[in-house]
Amino acid sequence: MAIIAVDLMSSMVTCAAIGKTGKVLEQDKFDLQNLEGTAVSLLIQNQIKRLLTKFENTPMKIKSVGIAVPGIYFSKTGTVWAPNIPGWNNYPLKQDMAKFSEQNIRVKIASKRTCDILGEKWLGAARKTRNAIYFSVGSGIGAGVLIDGRILQGFNDGVGAVGWLAVEKPFREEFKSKGCLEYFASGKGLLNSIRENLLKNPNYGKILVSKDIHLITIEDVFRAYTLKDAIAVKVLNTCIEYWGIAVANLINLFNPEIIIFGGSLFGPALQLLDNIKKEAEKWAQPIFVENIKFVKSELGANAGLFGAGHLATEKF
Repeated sequence: MAIIAVDLMSSMVTCAAIGKTGKVLEQDKFDLQNLEGTAVSLLIQNQIKRLLTKFENTPMKIKSVGIAVPGIYFSKTGTVWAPNIPGWNNYPLKQDMAKFSEQNIRVKIASKRTCDILGEKWLGAARKTRNAIYFSVGSGIGAGVLIDGRILQGFNDGVGAVGWLAVEKPFREEFKSKGCLEYFASGKGLLNSIRENLLKNPNYGKILVSKDIHLITIEDVFRAYTLKDAIAVKVLNTCIEYWGIAVANLINLFNPEIIIFGGSLFGPALQLLDNIKKEAEKWAQPIFVENIKFVKSELGANAGLFGAGHLATEKF
């Protein structure tokens, strides 16, 4: 048996054929190149068709497809809310995929945070536990929640929208579209804070101040942090506080055994894991946090892809 897994992100999509043990048989990545609405769906459909055709006359004939989408997949309506993909405010993705169901190909769709934790449960850091949280920080912030062996979804499939955790006051109108935590401590939020600090303190620090403010990257910030640049240290120390508070809140709510850190920032932010844990320990329920493990994702950027594959097997 083999399945097709699709991992859609805000700027790219990965499509793969995966064997039942998790072996990747074929994989392609595609830049979305500013595609919008239906064009994104058509790209996914065409890649599914290509893989189905390629494996049609082989012993690995494919009968199921799993798709991970950024934002929220509403299982009741089959629509997707993905704010970082233009035209996907209430996009009817399940309807688009109905043509495959007519060919007896089962298609299952879930939010990326669900697929992230599914991937880690199948092949990664959560293999040996029934209680884990996948904390993802990239252009957005989300969490996949595995409790008592079940993936939590919620009434509107929104469990894990931790970008909206309130970690600062007073309220700002900007929090409505991004969420408080995401506004301050996502990849975009981090870079915005760097730019704000550079504009306010043009003579502060020694490394980032010499760069074009509009061209500074996440890699630049972490490189400057290791060299003790004052602005990079200030902004990242603030992010450590926000991430620690957010993780402590998740620990208090769900009492997991491990927190798995993933997304594009973890990555370079893995060097900060001990500091994040120390911050979380200040705020978390002391019995819950005493033996909890803070670990990096074992699947890295492929967590969502393998989770989409596992989703298609119907084992969860």
